[in-house]
Amino acid sequence: MFKKISVLAAGLLASAMVWAAPTVEMTTNLGKFTLELYPEKAPKTVEFFLYNAKHGFYEATIFHRVIDGFMIQGGGFSKAMEEKKTLTPALQNEATNGLTNDRGTVAMARTQDPHSARVQFFINLKNNDFLNHRTSADPRGWGYAVFGKVTQGMDVIDKIAKVPTGSAGYYTDVPTTPVVIQNVKIISEK
Repeated sequence: MFKKISVLAAGLLASAMVWAAPTVEMTTNLGKFTLELYPEKAPKTVEFFLYNAKHGFYEATIFHRVIDGFMIQGGGFSKAMEEKKTLTPALQNEATNGLTNDRGTVAMARTQDPHSARVQFFINLKNNDFLNHRTSADPRGWGYAVFGKVTQGMDVIDKIAKVPTGSAGYYTDVPTTPVVIQNVKIISEK
């Protein structure tokens, strides 16, 4: 009887692991948070994000744009506010996936070109409906592709949101003391 239960439990655990979403833990100088990613909704975005994480791209980058009550953005600049050379090409915008820019979701940052996202991402501090996909007819209506959400450590995100900010060269809303991504650990890829 015990053997049957053990085999059943092992089978259920293996099944759960196969269906588990990709998960990433980010350690910053202000604490850790965990992201659950949605490859079924944003396959290329998740693939590129995991590729960059695996290859250490995000380590020693900063949250370079912090706007309390809106979002925190990071993943592309060093502490010296120098943009890192990207490892991946621009992404086809996956904002048509039905996911919305709600509090705690993570989305790709981009330029005015809807298909220009590469490595920078942002975490929504509130529901930002105006960032959602509306229409593909004009670049502003494309929206920003959500590809995951914070599942642990939202208190750390809120702490980052409260840091003092100022200007650095051409950039505004830059933390006066850098908020550094020290480590990115892939907990699960499936």
